Amino acid sequence: MTLQELKYLVALADHGHFGRAAEACFITQSTLSTQIKKLEDFLGVTLIDRSLRHVTPTPIGREIVEAARNIIEEAERIRELAKHAQDPMTRTIHLGVIPTLGAYYLPHALTLVHRKHPGLRLLLREETTPQILAHLADGKLDAGLLALPVTDDALRVEPLFYEPFFAAFPAGHPLGKRAELKVADIMNEKLLLLDEGHCLRDQALDVCGTRQHRREEVRATSLETLRQMVGMGLGVTLLPALAVDAAPRASRKAVETRPFRTPPPGRTIGLVWRRRAPFPEAFERLAQTLKDALPDGVTPA
Repeated sequence: MTLQELKYLVALADHGHFGRAAEACFITQSTLSTQIKKLEDFLGVTLIDRSLRHVTPTPIGREIVEAARNIIEEAERIRELAKHAQDPMTRTIHLGVIPTLGAYYLPHALTLVHRKHPGLRLLLREETTPQILAHLADGKLDAGLLALPVTDDALRVEPLFYEPFFAAFPAGHPLGKRAELKVADIMNEKLLLLDEGHCLRDQALDVCGTRQHRREEVRATSLETLRQMVGMGLGVTLLPALAVDAAPRASRKAVETRPFRTPPPGRTIGLVWRRRAPFPEAFERLAQTLKDALPDGVTPA
C-alpha cells in the first residue's frame, strides 16, 4: 500500500467516476483502475461498488477513504515541516505585541521583515504582557515583542533595543523652559498612568517612585488617550521614544516633550519565544533582522 494509491482512492471517492478521477490525477483511466484493484487486493476488501452508475465506496470503503484523507493530510504536514526545515523563514508566526509598542514600532518592523524575509508571515495580536506570556504558554502565540525583563525558564529571551522615556507635559508648562530634565523634576507633578495590566504603568512607577501612586487620580487605556489627557492639563506622563515621534498632529501643539539627562530612564524591548519551539532558528533570524535595522530614537540592547 502506497500513499499514491490512497490519493487515487480519495480522488475516486470525490469524483464518483473513474474517468474524471483519472483526469484529476493526471493518469489514464486504466492505470487508475489497476491501482485501485491493487489496493483492494492488498487490503483484502472491496473498496468500490462498481455495479452502480455512480461509482460509490462500499461501507468499509467509506471508512478507509476517511482514514486515507487523514493519512494524506499528515503526509502533507510532514512535507511542510521538511520544507520549513530547509527554509525556516518560509512559515507563519503568531506574534503578540504589547499595545504601547505595536502602533509605533510595527510599521517599521513589518516593512523590514517583509523585505528581508518575503516568505515569513506574521499574524499579529496586540495584548498586554500577562496575556502574551499566558498565550505563549498555551501555544496560541509563537513569540512576543514586549518589555523586559521576562523571568520564565521556559522562554528564550533576545533583547532587541533600549527605548528611552521622555517627559510629556502640557504646552506652556514651566518644564518646557529646560532642554532636558532630571527625573526629580517631575516627582512633584501629578503623574498620569495607563490602566492596570500595562507594563508601562509599572515602569513609570519604578522611575518616578511608588509615592506617585498615591497622587494618581486618572488612568488611561492607551498612550494616545494618555497624551490627550496631558494636553488637557490633567498632569504629566512618561512616553516611550517611538511614541513621541509618532504624535498625532493635533496633539503636538498641546503636548510638549523633553528628554531626560543621560543615562535616561527607559525600557528594553525583546523578542521572546518558547525554548522548545520547533525551528528556533526562525526566531533567532527574526530577532537578528530586527536588531540589524533599528528605528531612530532607540539604541541596541
